[in-house]
Amino acid sequence: MQIDPKIDPSWKRVLSSEFEQPYFQELKRFLLGEKAAFIIYPKGADIFAAYNLTPYEKVKVVILGQDPYHGPNQAHGLAFSVQRGIAHPPSLQNIFKELREDIGCAVPQHGTLEAWAQQGVFLLNTVLTVREGQAHSHKEQGWERFTDATIKALSDGREKLVFILWGRPAQMKASLIDASRHHIITSPHPSPLSAYRGFFGSKPFSWTNAYLQSAGIAPIDWCLNDA
Repeated sequence: MQIDPKIDPSWKRVLSSEFEQPYFQELKRFLLGEKAAFIIYPKGADIFAAYNLTPYEKVKVVILGQDPYHGPNQAHGLAFSVQRGIAHPPSLQNIFKELREDIGCAVPQHGTLEAWAQQGVFLLNTVLTVREGQAHSHKEQGWERFTDATIKALSDGREKLVFILWGRPAQMKASLIDASRHHIITSPHPSPLSAYRGFFGSKPFSWTNAYLQSAGIAPIDWCLNDA
């Protein structure tokens, strides 16, 4: 597993001090041990996919997830996104339902959100790896410190970003975000356990574009085609 930070130069510059911290070295040792004993997702080359597809200066919107999907061939380094040919997990199904109701986008056959990432939607999980079949198995091993530093770097170094925080764990990250510089959208998580408690009808996609346009920033084309 490749766990050296082969990420976009813009992120490497912004987060350079994190890679040298003792906690990050401990994290690397932990992951090497995990790889020796278990199957780990996503594959090593995809761990920093969100950073590579959405350079620091290109970020417009941040959507926070928790940890990667833990089933075979699902995770590829983008929060809520799955690889092509993989069935939509329940939370992603609900995201697509809300997307259709909010702005009329057809539900795509695939569940890959790369087109969002390429437009500036930073799809960040707060933990970047997971053991096969065991959700939250890489929790509290160092990733949270790294992704907190990522969020803070965006909050402090950029302006007029939209942070979409679905569910309590994501909303706890609001303390890292300067609300006087950025726009924060919160709602329950799209999981089937909570989607009917306020995620459906929250209109995060149209609200995001309305804010971006009010700030003179090009909106996101949220609709995904099947090409």
